[in-house]
Amino acid sequence: MRLEDLKPAEGSRKKPKRVGRGPGSGHGKTSGRGHKGQKARGTGKVRVGFEGGQMPLYRRLPKRGFKNVNKKVYSIINLKTLEEKFQENDEVTPEILMKLGIVKKMRDGIKVLGNGELSKPLVVKAHAFSKKAIEKIETVGGKVEVI
Repeated sequence: MRLEDLKPAEGSRKKPKRVGRGPGSGHGKTSGRGHKGQKARGTGKVRVGFEGGQMPLYRRLPKRGFKNVNKKVYSIINLKTLEEKFQENDEVTPEILMKLGIVKKMRDGIKVLGNGELSKPLVVKAHAFSKKAIEKIETVGGKVEVI
């Protein structure tokens, strides 16, 4: 087999529809566009959501709510995960959590929540902590550092 012998699979290529070539073709005169109207003229494009000049739905409905541009969205991690993945006196940082695949996206930082129990002291560095998490980490002799 040579490069010049290659052809597309049978039925995979269609010939373009030739319009405006007389009444015998079935696509003559108006070329399959019907008579008059916006779609028969020029490009014939109607934008998405256009309702023929009627007030469109997206303008008839009232506006609701707002987006808080200052909102912080943290990637969360629970104490039970730290208990499973780390040894005694290990340092837990966002970089290590990303490397181990515990946290997939960094977002605005990492927040440690108090779900689960912790039995070994750890040095945990994160952007935010819940009160319960701080209490549990310090109870077992660990340290909490806010970055």
